[in-house]
Amino acid sequence: FRTVTYHMLGRVKKIVGRFVYLEDASWIADSGHFMNAIKEGQLNEVEPVGEAFVNIDTVVDFFKWIHPLPRDQK
Repeated sequence: FRTVTYHMLGRVKKIVGRFVYLEDASWIADSGHFMNAIKEGQLNEVEPVGEAFVNIDTVVDFFKWIHPLPRDQK
């Protein structure tokens, strides 16, 4: 059994009510080994979406991303 998680990745532009407004955002369908994604910026499946809004009430955790934001579909 493998737990599947999806991630939104982007630059926080501002907070709008209960939403985080992301720019240069991507939906990450497969981050591979999470440690490698965070430490090395390795992502297996990326869907760039431009702008995105994430409901703060649904955020479980978040991590600092120090790598360039992905811009290409993968």
